[in-house]
Amino acid sequence: MSEEKDQEQPGGTSRGEFLKDDLTVEKTATLEGSPKAIRLMVNGVTYELTEGSEVKPNHTLLHTIRETLHLTGTKISCDYGWCGRCVVLIDGKPALSCLLLTMECVGKNITTIEGLSSGGKLHPVQQAFVDHSALQCGICTPSQILQIKALLEKNPNPTEDQIREAISPTICRCGGPYKLVAEAILDMAKEEGKNG
Repeated sequence: MSEEKDQEQPGGTSRGEFLKDDLTVEKTATLEGSPKAIRLMVNGVTYELTEGSEVKPNHTLLHTIRETLHLTGTKISCDYGWCGRCVVLIDGKPALSCLLLTMECVGKNITTIEGLSSGGKLHPVQQAFVDHSALQCGICTPSQILQIKALLEKNPNPTEDQIREAISPTICRCGGPYKLVAEAILDMAKEEGKNG
């Protein structure tokens, strides 16, 4: 970027320009020497990625999950943390993957929507969404499911208000599924209580 352009932009480069700035990566690689491997634990699998090529210092966790690991269940939408559609679980807690740098997540247990099913069988929360037609278009569904999973870990018998609060950070443009999601989870919790 030219000095003239920098002067036109108070506060430096935009977030988008920073994320696309390969010069930052080249400078880092030159200063640090040879690239090193980092280990990222996603869905119980440890991925060994090369810092500088597969994971650059400016890569968000969302970018790494989708573009490097090819796990596309985590959605890109606003890329600014406003919509909540990029939620993953980090050490069991919901987190916006578009706001976290991949390097910040090394050593943490990351769960995406792909990590919930087991042996071809859907997780009970996923199955409840299917059974109650709470899926709608599917853009916000992965985040909502992960947020509900985190809620149920803390409170296996949530109220409707607690369910609505858990999914409230995720904006759903379809508008209809909030009630369906609450009904699905209340029914699932009731069934789990009978069977548990």
